[in-house]
Amino acid sequence: MKMGFELNLSQTQKLIMTPELRQAIQILQFNNVELTDYINKQLEVNPFLESVDNKSDSPSSDEHVNENKENEEFDWRELAEKYDDFSYKSYERNADNENKQSFESYTSKKLSLKDHLMIQLGITVKTNKDKRIGEFIIESLDNKGYLGCSIQDISLLINEDIVDIERVLRLIQTFDPVGVGARDLSECLMIQLKEKGIQDKNAYIIAEKHLEDIATNKIQKIAKELHISVNRVQNICDIIKMLEPKPSRGFIVDSDNIRYIVPDATIEKLNDEYIIIINDSYLPTLTINSYYKNMINELDDKEASKFLADKLNSSMWLIKSIEQRRMTLYKVIESIIKFQRKFFDEGKMALKPLVLKDVADDIGMHESTISRATNGKYVQTPKGLYELKYFFASSLSETDGSGVSSTSVKSFIRKLIDEESSQKPLSDQKITEKLIDEGINISRRTVAKYRDEMRIPSSPMRRRY
Repeated sequence: MKMGFELNLSQTQKLIMTPELRQAIQILQFNNVELTDYINKQLEVNPFLESVDNKSDSPSSDEHVNENKENEEFDWRELAEKYDDFSYKSYERNADNENKQSFESYTSKKLSLKDHLMIQLGITVKTNKDKRIGEFIIESLDNKGYLGCSIQDISLLINEDIVDIERVLRLIQTFDPVGVGARDLSECLMIQLKEKGIQDKNAYIIAEKHLEDIATNKIQKIAKELHISVNRVQNICDIIKMLEPKPSRGFIVDSDNIRYIVPDATIEKLNDEYIIIINDSYLPTLTINSYYKNMINELDDKEASKFLADKLNSSMWLIKSIEQRRMTLYKVIESIIKFQRKFFDEGKMALKPLVLKDVADDIGMHESTISRATNGKYVQTPKGLYELKYFFASSLSETDGSGVSSTSVKSFIRKLIDEESSQKPLSDQKITEKLIDEGINISRRTVAKYRDEMRIPSSPMRRRY
């Protein structure tokens, strides 16, 4: 066997993900909130980037600009001068938007549940001992407003008598919101029944022992065990279902992580046309810092010049990527309106089947680009706020050979259930037959699947006696 070292030339094709391309893909995936955070971080690390709002405070004033343009020593000068006017501008920013009040300006600060209870405790108890016990109980409440430990545990931890702890706990259970301080769901509901002045002892028995039967709508079983009529049990269950199982609702708790949706675009109807407005008015308006741009022509250090040139290229690519994201998002929404025009005119039941490939072929982009452009982004429409992914629905065949979207079928199912008789709710098979009569070929299992996705209980669970 012949072995040796040789040099061979070969030509191959490779797809290389450059940092710039990776950044462009990342920016396309960002929604408005994420993009704002990303831009703010780039403003901190890249001296060439500056926000127009802060331009007056930056070192790019006229006295720093070198008017002497005779020095042609560096090749970067032509690059810098080429992009004198290169900037990114948000298209909706104006004087009115600058003075626009934020959402927080119109909302009051919510009080936390524990602070709300501490205030009531302070004006109710008289002794330091009861105050100490009450504070410990309030601090032991969980996120639902229930007491997360037993009275015996509290007695061991604070070295107080169980009788005193039970007395203070009963006092806290009279506080607002009603039901707070309960040790379980049954006790929470019974506290609320007592506060409403319910005298029927059967209501307390059902709340204590038959919550699972209420959840499964076993009204007849409860009536048989309590020896009362089905109608009476039904009325008691209606009262119990109106009670609040989570007393902390409406108050801030430690685990709350509230995220507000900021639409990435708005669709408005003007006469018979739909207008697309990309919501970039809250994004920082970026431009290139002229002070550092001119510094490239003045430095004699090649390494420093190369560093500044790299930062300049990075900043220009960022601005270009943001603008490219804006145009891509606009084209995608424009294509969605083209395919789903009947939805915007008529509503959910008119939603057509649509896949990413349809939009990709329409605007001449790859499916992966459409997926990134629609991922996690929302649009405000005349019909409400929707995620862009909502408009892409799978297809079910109709008797005439055409297709209908799964979202439209779900709307049909919900409409049939809303119009059904509560004494004789429609079974999944009955719903299937009605849909087939409407020309939609669908199986009973698919109806059951869609009903579960919409969190609609089965017909026995929906039945009223």
